[in-house]
Amino acid sequence: MINFFEVAETNEMIDKENLDVRTITLGISLLDCVDADLGKCKERIYQKIIRAAGNLVAVGEEISQEFGIPIVNKRISLTPVALVGGACCRTAADFVSIAKVLDQAAHEVGVNFIGGYSALVAKGMTEADRLLMESIPEALACTERVCSSVNLGSTRAGINMDAVRMMGDIIKRTAELTKERDSMGCTKLVVFCNAPDDNPFMAGAFHGVTEADRVINVGVSGPGVVKTALEKVRGENFETLCETIKKTAFKVTRVGQLVAKEASRRLQAPFGIVDLSLAPTPAIGDSVADILCEMGLEYVGAPGTTAALALLNDQVKKGGVMASSYVGGLSGAFIPVSEDQGMIDAVQAGALTLEKLEAMTCVCSVGLDMIAIPGDTEETTIAGIIADEMAIGMVNQKTTAVRIIPVIGKGVGENVEFGGLLGHAPIMPVNAFGCERFVNRGGRIPAPIHSFKN
Repeated sequence: MINFFEVAETNEMIDKENLDVRTITLGISLLDCVDADLGKCKERIYQKIIRAAGNLVAVGEEISQEFGIPIVNKRISLTPVALVGGACCRTAADFVSIAKVLDQAAHEVGVNFIGGYSALVAKGMTEADRLLMESIPEALACTERVCSSVNLGSTRAGINMDAVRMMGDIIKRTAELTKERDSMGCTKLVVFCNAPDDNPFMAGAFHGVTEADRVINVGVSGPGVVKTALEKVRGENFETLCETIKKTAFKVTRVGQLVAKEASRRLQAPFGIVDLSLAPTPAIGDSVADILCEMGLEYVGAPGTTAALALLNDQVKKGGVMASSYVGGLSGAFIPVSEDQGMIDAVQAGALTLEKLEAMTCVCSVGLDMIAIPGDTEETTIAGIIADEMAIGMVNQKTTAVRIIPVIGKGVGENVEFGGLLGHAPIMPVNAFGCERFVNRGGRIPAPIHSFKN
């Protein structure tokens, strides 16, 4: 039974501490839309999305009003389009035409983003995978709400270095095609190692092939709630610190569980998972960096940062799994630069570098996220950054990702404004030494020895 104190406490979290449900994401399988005829395939995709998600936004708004819980985004994730379009797409332009259909459907149902313009190439590429990847720059340049992701490696398969090298070119080309908007296209493109099938967060959400025909996944966030809780135990020992984070994560996850169950009932779609990720926004008081500073750091990037982030990430997961039997997705702490004012402050103070961020990704939920770099960064350097991050995920048996934005026409020290939840970012310096001979070798980095579990 929920008592009056718990209701009042939740209201306080929502009103003053920026607690929100960051997204209700409806996963939709497109496997029954496959057709050898491109026109028929596109029509089936469009009709399936309209039919499955027609009332998603209305239901989200109803729940938000009835329960008093802000639900920031309503989104859709789809079966990786490389799998769906393989039978009918003969050129990259064919895949772009599917992207336009996805964008049209997203506009029609009113969702913020639609994910799943994706390829899974950890061990190798089919011709359809290659064509979809080649189409990404044009697809993101000519659509508004489509998000794209590519899984380049896994602990079981190793890292597909041919695909890593290719993505260096694709990210740079995406930046070029959207340079009039500060290379905005790259904000909707992410590459993964060990990508989860049930991630509700963009740009990396896609609907895994082992999922049901439709499924509701909810992402809940509350960095401000955790920060406020830690203010009350300032100076206490690590045991108290850990218990406080864990109990707070439990409360936040219960809110997500409530919304997920209600959305599942009203949309008549199975409940999938709650993703408890401390996902910051540019709003003051909604920062993961501020949590780390409350733990005792002068700035994020100072000695002790990786340890503090490891503690935070672990306690968030422990609290979450006690609150719901179905915690999934990424669940932990995100460290995007442009979306977190505390991270931005740390970069501008000289405390936080790209190399330190890479070290932090060893212990957080995702990876290098929303990082703006100079527009003249070489494609091979981007590929090298990706390879490093994929290696961290592969060896540590965790999800890692790279969402990096080479901002065409801008250099170190300048700022770029993306707007909304994407925020703004200082252009960060990149190591100037080359890695061409390494990333151009081709082939696959094999899976680590501890991947053999059978």
